[in-house]
Amino acid sequence: MRLVIYAMVPGIIAQTVIFGWGVLIQSVIACTTALLAEGLIVYLRKRPVDRTLGDCSALLTALLIAVSIPPALPWWMTVIGTLFAIAVAKQVYGGLGFNIFNPAMVAYVVLLISFPAAMTMWLPPQSLSTLSPGFVDMLSVIFTGYTMQGYDVGQLKQLTDGLTSATPLDTLKTGLTQGMTYSEVLSRPAFDSGLFDAMGAGWGWVSLAYLLGGLMLIQQRVISWHIPGSLLVSVFIFASMLHLANGDLYASPIFHLTNGAVMIGAFFIATDPVSASTTSRGRLIFGAAIGFWVVIIRTFGGYPDAVAFGVLLMNMAVPLIDYYTRPRTYGHAAKSNRKK
Repeated sequence: MRLVIYAMVPGIIAQTVIFGWGVLIQSVIACTTALLAEGLIVYLRKRPVDRTLGDCSALLTALLIAVSIPPALPWWMTVIGTLFAIAVAKQVYGGLGFNIFNPAMVAYVVLLISFPAAMTMWLPPQSLSTLSPGFVDMLSVIFTGYTMQGYDVGQLKQLTDGLTSATPLDTLKTGLTQGMTYSEVLSRPAFDSGLFDAMGAGWGWVSLAYLLGGLMLIQQRVISWHIPGSLLVSVFIFASMLHLANGDLYASPIFHLTNGAVMIGAFFIATDPVSASTTSRGRLIFGAAIGFWVVIIRTFGGYPDAVAFGVLLMNMAVPLIDYYTRPRTYGHAAKSNRKK
């Protein structure tokens, strides 16, 4: 768990540089809440508190929540989401090793359904923002709703040209519903211009930072390549099929891979050793199915991003996947050989 947290550092730094201090503040709030909640529950269950908190699973869950939510989300919403992840999605099932769903993604979906407006209040990259709040201002926004100068989150979302910002995924979905083509949407300020103009401004660098951390995990053999590899290939294949069918209506595979939570989902969320598939073939199926759901829900669903939904849907299917992909016990021949 500690190695996974270390591998998240490049992505957290990139998010902080691009989107401001809110990422670190939310991380502190979520980590504090997770440790207190887990410690209290374990104490009431008469389990060893030091050993449970020392496995760092609560910290990892808290960090995954913190980097998935908007940096300016009110503090009490972060606390609610983290409490739900630890107390309900994890400890109700018996603690680490018994939860069937990824706790961080359960918390994210609970917050998204309960507070949909607040969960879309992502600030623009600081390079495009009219107002770039510092540490004290961001702290004030999270705890009071306003900066020290009296600006609210809506005003902080304004770009340098006076328009209100949105994430690349939101921008694409809104633009297509307004009758714009995919290439026309890419001309908006939410996207970088250049070789990979489908990369959202700032978001592409965050994705690349998490990709770097994920490759470090594979190199250190903390995770296997099966889930992230099959997930990314699946996203690329299904997004390419749709884009080739109608390039004006469906986003390119580069867009899907570099925007939203695909990279962090592939390497840090879907690879959860408790809620993911445990067999090699099962991991390939598990990751590929998540990639399929990400593209389908993003394209045809009501939510711009779909990593959390894809992970939770496939968490439910893990027992079935493992049952049909488990390897034969050593020394037992296949049924066809026994019949012969």
